[in-house]
Amino acid sequence: MSEAERAVRIGLLGCGTVGGGVVQLLRANAASFAERVGAPLEIARVLVKSLAKDRVPELDRGLLTTSADELFDDPSIDVFVEVMGGVSPAQAYLERAIDRRCSVVTANKMLLALHGPELILRALRSGVDLAFEGSVGGGIPVVRVLRDACASDRIKRLTGIVNGTSNYILTAMSQTGMSFADALKDAQAKGYAEADPALDIGGHDAAHKLAILALIAFGARVPDGSIPTEGVDRVAAIDHQFAARFGFVIKHLAIARRTGDGLELRVHPTLLPRGSNLAHVDGVLNSIALEGEALGPCILTGRGAGDMPTAVSVVSDLLDVARARRVGAAGLLTRGVRIAPCPLLSLADVTTRYYLRFAVNDRPGVLARIAKALGDANVSIEQVVQERPAEGSGAPVQVVMLTHDAVERNVQWAMGEIRQQDFLEGETQLIRVEDA
Repeated sequence: MSEAERAVRIGLLGCGTVGGGVVQLLRANAASFAERVGAPLEIARVLVKSLAKDRVPELDRGLLTTSADELFDDPSIDVFVEVMGGVSPAQAYLERAIDRRCSVVTANKMLLALHGPELILRALRSGVDLAFEGSVGGGIPVVRVLRDACASDRIKRLTGIVNGTSNYILTAMSQTGMSFADALKDAQAKGYAEADPALDIGGHDAAHKLAILALIAFGARVPDGSIPTEGVDRVAAIDHQFAARFGFVIKHLAIARRTGDGLELRVHPTLLPRGSNLAHVDGVLNSIALEGEALGPCILTGRGAGDMPTAVSVVSDLLDVARARRVGAAGLLTRGVRIAPCPLLSLADVTTRYYLRFAVNDRPGVLARIAKALGDANVSIEQVVQERPAEGSGAPVQVVMLTHDAVERNVQWAMGEIRQQDFLEGETQLIRVEDA
């Protein structure tokens, strides 16, 4: 059989939820994929942890193995598809595949966030592709848009709802008035949150995705732990109520903004105007808003997780990689990623508006003392609401403020001063405000 007639052979690393989706798509669309690539796509071997576990019925169980060497020692394999997740042993497997000059498709957001630049440079040296559309946004083609469609433009800003679990919880709290704890239990019962949801509700999953987006959009190397990150676990039902009174909704955002001094990256709950596009992205949907110097605004919205949306992105990458290999153009996708020096700015230097909430004793002078601390820090107040509890309830008074634009370090200094006062009756709340 000539090289032109030979099938493109695939080594599948992992066959869980997403891997099963990949197998199903390859089987269901085999004929059209062969037309697009110019050759059939054929799974050669599948690396799994357990041979006994149930798999999708479309998978030939005779292809399963628990030995990585069976895949890497098979010279007929052209492309490796990694859907295992985690850093180890996935990193070693991808490096091994790249070093034997096989292109790689992966959906591994944690691995790419931590080691993406090194893997891209390794792939460039080997002249192969490293494709990773499935690592951010599930079925949303944001990597492809940033790498290819926006290649002629310069991205100024990127703002995204990139974690479906957090978005579902905030939506449930806003629409039903339930507490964070109850919304989390609801998300877990419906399969939208893991039994251990810390990676999602703590904002770390969103931070990993933002690191990947910053790499593609700005060429930035983002060291682990360098993105200021806050989760949704401190947002209370009362914050949604006050946000609505001011004309806002609360969303968990990943934000990247190019400034004259470098790149601003942050992940945190945010008050958005009720009329903004991202304010209406509810439930488990993801959405990423881009702004280019020439293009202007552009927004991508869709299902951000799950077996089939992510599998669609993985298989789309696989088709590109296989087609490039067939025509002798392997490595073009990798060359579309530019890695360049890009200083990351401190959160302390960010300028934005702020929502501040204080639970205080109902006594004279409290509001004046809060205002003085903010004024001493050069933080100007735009609006104030003071809400008294029901007569005789004994509950503290809620004082809520919206500021004008202020520098983060100044706001944090003022909050530190206020937290030392004897009139506080609970934790303070700070949520940033964006106009996106």
